[in-house]
Amino acid sequence: MEKKKAKKTAHVGDAARAGAGADAPWGWLTNRGVVPTFSLISLFGLLVRAAVSLHPYSGAGTPPKYGDFEAQRHWMEITVNLPARDWYVNGTLNDLAYWGLDYPPLTAYQSYVHGLFLKLFDPDAVALFASRGYETYFSKLLMRWTVLSSDVMVFFPAVFYFWIVYNRGRSRGGERCDAAWHVAMLLINPCLILIDHGHFQYNCISLGLTVGAVAAVLSQKDLIACALFSLALNHKQMSAYFAPAFFSHLLGKCLRRKNPFFEVSRLGLVVMGTFAVVWLPYLYSTDALLQVLSRLAPFERGIYEDYVANFWCATSVLIKWKRLFLTPKLKLFSFIMTVSTCLPSMIHQMSSPSSQGFLYGLLNSSLPFYLFSFQVHEKSILLPLLPASLLALDNPSLYKWLTHYGLLSMFPLLHRDGLLLPYITLNALYFLLYHVPRDKRVSKVTGSSAAYPILSAFSVCCYFGLHLIYLTMHPPEKYPFLFEALIMIFCFFHFALLAIYTNKKQWTLSKHSMLLNKEKKLI
Repeated sequence: MEKKKAKKTAHVGDAARAGAGADAPWGWLTNRGVVPTFSLISLFGLLVRAAVSLHPYSGAGTPPKYGDFEAQRHWMEITVNLPARDWYVNGTLNDLAYWGLDYPPLTAYQSYVHGLFLKLFDPDAVALFASRGYETYFSKLLMRWTVLSSDVMVFFPAVFYFWIVYNRGRSRGGERCDAAWHVAMLLINPCLILIDHGHFQYNCISLGLTVGAVAAVLSQKDLIACALFSLALNHKQMSAYFAPAFFSHLLGKCLRRKNPFFEVSRLGLVVMGTFAVVWLPYLYSTDALLQVLSRLAPFERGIYEDYVANFWCATSVLIKWKRLFLTPKLKLFSFIMTVSTCLPSMIHQMSSPSSQGFLYGLLNSSLPFYLFSFQVHEKSILLPLLPASLLALDNPSLYKWLTHYGLLSMFPLLHRDGLLLPYITLNALYFLLYHVPRDKRVSKVTGSSAAYPILSAFSVCCYFGLHLIYLTMHPPEKYPFLFEALIMIFCFFHFALLAIYTNKKQWTLSKHSMLLNKEKKLI
């Protein structure tokens, strides 16, 4: 009788949870199935991207060099009109001082394909020399379409792959609603949308390839993961922010198999094979190879530019790094600090690799790179934001804070681009989507200290206060970039705290799993 009652209670509980899922804000959507759910959220994400793309972009109407929009268009011009061997070589037909290619060959191939698309519909947009500063309405429309198509062809499928792998087994109503919320967080990331579809870049390609590689690792397809991550590295060298996590996790897995040497060799061959295919046009001579490599590491620009919220820029208020030390010394300092802050996470994954530990490892390698590596841009915060978004379902508050501070750290850049309206709108949209009711098990704030609510409220006040100060007040003539510096220091402080928290969180994962194993043995 007692067993029957227990079963009946369990069935009632399951039915209640299923009903709750159907009545939840996402319930009307998730009841239609996986593909319709993803398709509808994707369509909404595309509409948001299209709306943002109607606004200005980096360097709009500001000769002589304009901005990132012109850089991307110029690379299409160069790749369509010159042979691959000349793309990275300075000459009469390719002036590297004017937006010379400084990304790996896969970016050049992408520019070539997009350049053919522009040439088909508007040949003047990629005419050699004559197209510099070309900004007709039709050409801008075509350029925006290349970014949208990149999202649809690379980033969206990669997110779908990850979503299927990560949410496998979530069948109850409430869990399906959580999964729908998760895909909304992944596809409607305000920082990525503002940079790619506002400012104008193609981060969706390298980040999409990285998401695909992460999904492959989680589904135990390590060879595919190596190929995809190698492609990400060959699209943007900043993908190296994730390299310590991939290396340590895959090595940790290999060391636990019967023949570690064979397993490592297989992965190494895939990586070398992928690189060889991508770099094939430049393997004919050592000089050609070194010429491309020299373009990928612009050390002459200094350890930082503008007001990026990392260690070097934030501490330069007190320590004038560029005046006190030459570039070789700064490169060494940067290397030591970046590697040393990545090491704890790497050791964790080499000693006890796990799927959840790997996701935290991605965050705990990309954040130190952002905070301590050489030549970091404001836009590089997109890299730590990626693993934070992958972890959004399990640690939503982490993703929330990193997104808010990431947006604030890029605010001066986006304001200069004339993107204030989409910035405010996407901030509000993100706030609304984030706070849609979800399963209580994953929506509670990760704050154990009693002081957390007070500190959180103070931080929020500062967050809005800095926006208001920047928009309504003029800085002193003696310190024209005072407000940018305040935003930078404020964001750096929070990024550093989040880095400490996420490292601690990663190491507590292994303790938690050990406790679970002990409990299983006792049972």
